[in-house]
Amino acid sequence: MRETIEPASPGRGTTARGREATRRPRLRRLVRGLTKSIVAVLVAMLALYGWAWLSLDRSAIARALVWTDADVGDQYRFPSRLIPADKGAGPLPRGREIDLRVTPPRAAGGDLAFDDFLRGTDTRAFLVVHKDRLVYERYFGGSDRHTRQTSFSVAKSFVSTLVGIAIAEGRIKSVEDPVTAYLPELAKRDPRFAQIKLRDLLTMSSGLRYWKTDLPWPWDDDTFTYYGVDLREVALDRTQVERPPGQRWLYTNYNPLLLGMVLERATGMPVSEYMATRLWQPLGAEADATWSLDSERSGFEKMESGLNATPVDFARLGLLFLHHGEWNGRRVVPKGWADAATAADTTTDPADFYQYFWWVDVERPGRFYALGNYGQYVYVAPDADTVVARFGGDWGVDNRDWLATFRDVADRLAHR
Repeated sequence: MRETIEPASPGRGTTARGREATRRPRLRRLVRGLTKSIVAVLVAMLALYGWAWLSLDRSAIARALVWTDADVGDQYRFPSRLIPADKGAGPLPRGREIDLRVTPPRAAGGDLAFDDFLRGTDTRAFLVVHKDRLVYERYFGGSDRHTRQTSFSVAKSFVSTLVGIAIAEGRIKSVEDPVTAYLPELAKRDPRFAQIKLRDLLTMSSGLRYWKTDLPWPWDDDTFTYYGVDLREVALDRTQVERPPGQRWLYTNYNPLLLGMVLERATGMPVSEYMATRLWQPLGAEADATWSLDSERSGFEKMESGLNATPVDFARLGLLFLHHGEWNGRRVVPKGWADAATAADTTTDPADFYQYFWWVDVERPGRFYALGNYGQYVYVAPDADTVVARFGGDWGVDNRDWLATFRDVADRLAHR
């Protein structure tokens, strides 16, 4: 009897095995496609990263890709120019150490040993100078009194001071000068630049556009003004007038870059050289400082940041302004400039909390401070005859809490 073979029913037997056999090649093709895509992306990323490493002295984008966010180690990445100290200068005199063990930082939630608070906030140096005497000095994280700390935007307060000295010497006529009197090429690109005065640059009310983002996007103005390999070119070619000057406060790194170029052209020398002879040595700085440069080829100081010095020498700038521009009986900065640079004044600009690259403590009239990213501070309290300097690897706490801490320290010393 002949065997009869029934056709397979749908979904069973030979047809199911056939479908499975069909799926397998498709899955293999999909896996191969994904693998090729991943490999291609990895190769592209490696090629991009390799290009960036080879282009660190030629491209701001390359620096942003390799170095990523700014940090206190940048003073070792950028080239720099030396600012020699006065070799005959002596250290700041010391006074009796003050007791800060029970200072209650608001962010700490109560009393805390002050050294523990500083250590826990990634502080590298904390100094208090009272009545011209160093009364508190602490270092952490491997730092000591000889370690150069980087300034970030504390450098802007030095730029402002150099402008005041250049005006006193007659190299710059006035803060009312248009920026185009020194940088005429700006007016050729846009006549509206002629409306911007040096005062507008100093008070961050220049009306220049400034675009930045918190996203990992290396094409904003923050990237080019910080990582640019030719900051003169960045300042001259990327700046754009957005509104008339003097109307709105807007923090922008273009302003100090333009003022740095004004100083260069007015004095006929690099800004670091001018600072060495007009400010650093007259201040009796104990140690050489350095100023980071945009690149070896360009050789322009990073005017918006990048001044590197010992904390006690940074504190000297605060003491200079506490004494209205005078140091040990010698006039270094005109009194009128020192007072105008740190005053809460809205008669010539829109912000009472900011003047000539100095922040004004509007909650404590008469007090002011220099401020840099990651919590670099030089806080000046003339009513307490006190300067507080803090430098760190990171903020640790926010700006509000640091100001509360500095106020508390100064308030404790106000009646001593």
